[in-house]
Amino acid sequence: MNGLSISPFIAKLPKVELHIHIEGTLTPELRWELAHRNNISLSYATFEDLKASYAVTLNHRPELNGRQPGIPTFLEAYFAGCEVLRTENDFYDLAMSYLSRCATMNVRYTEPFFDIQAHTRRGVPAEAVLNGYLRAQQDSAKSLGVHSRWILCFLRDEPVELGLQAYTEARPWAAGTVEGGKGLLHAVGLASNAYERPPMLFEEGFSVARKDGLHVTMHCDFGQKDTHAHMAEAIFHVCDGQGAERIDHGLDAEDREELWTGLVERNIGLTLCPHAYHRRTATDVLFPKIRRLWEKGVKFCINSDDPTLMHDVWIDGNMQKVYTYGGFSEGDMIQLVRNAVDMCWADDEIKTAIHLELDACGLEVAK
Repeated sequence: MNGLSISPFIAKLPKVELHIHIEGTLTPELRWELAHRNNISLSYATFEDLKASYAVTLNHRPELNGRQPGIPTFLEAYFAGCEVLRTENDFYDLAMSYLSRCATMNVRYTEPFFDIQAHTRRGVPAEAVLNGYLRAQQDSAKSLGVHSRWILCFLRDEPVELGLQAYTEARPWAAGTVEGGKGLLHAVGLASNAYERPPMLFEEGFSVARKDGLHVTMHCDFGQKDTHAHMAEAIFHVCDGQGAERIDHGLDAEDREELWTGLVERNIGLTLCPHAYHRRTATDVLFPKIRRLWEKGVKFCINSDDPTLMHDVWIDGNMQKVYTYGGFSEGDMIQLVRNAVDMCWADDEIKTAIHLELDACGLEVAK
């Protein structure tokens, strides 16, 4: 983590995570275990070989940067990990592994992204995915005190109609106004490769979800081709012109006044993942950019994205980087968590409890 260690202040701070892809939390240990459980051959002879593969600096955007022979792209590595997930218990174990880690990092509440398309196209039944995550959602709240509401993502590099079919399959597990809904998913989003796949392509999906009382968020990736156009659509055009409720990443809004002022005026928060950008952006470029968003009044919070594929840097490490490199005080870091509480879709009871914890942290800082 660039030589940084987690400070006692960051470690102790109550946290809320709003940008985490559940498949991006698959550890080498669990991947190895599930491969053997399901009799799946891996292209690594030993566990150490598999573990070493996670340390590779992945080429995130081959469309822009070309390919590196013998090195998988980020998404290729991500979906290769998915191959070991086959049964309801596999998805349960994946989710509980992450939620247990949340408990150790003082993450009180989280909203993981997931999809079913990457699994159903492999022949995995949708209900195996959904029931596994639902059981983990329920069990982690009871046994770990970690609460979660989940976000179903449309894979934006697949045809829109496949995303709509996936939503129909997952709808019985929704919350909102879905009659008899099981309460797993509370929102929809966009994930996977954004290259030439603008948010407005999925307007029908957003509309259907909103009619079911669900929330809407979407990725606008940092450094992506057409990123500013994607941001403009997400702020001003999607959801019948109301804009998304949140935007995932969205750091490039800082470049253009009409974008960051739109975020402020419409009270749209960003879910930033600093280490994901730091892998390919200089410290003295990235963190002043984040700081300028803060000074302009844009609301954002700090998250981890795909930690096991990003040098094993989790939410605490991402917060530490902002604290160390961004010139944020302890009071500022507490406010960043408050932002996450305000931006999240938890029950008021959970929000109030976290705010009370943060009040106590603020009193300690003020002493």
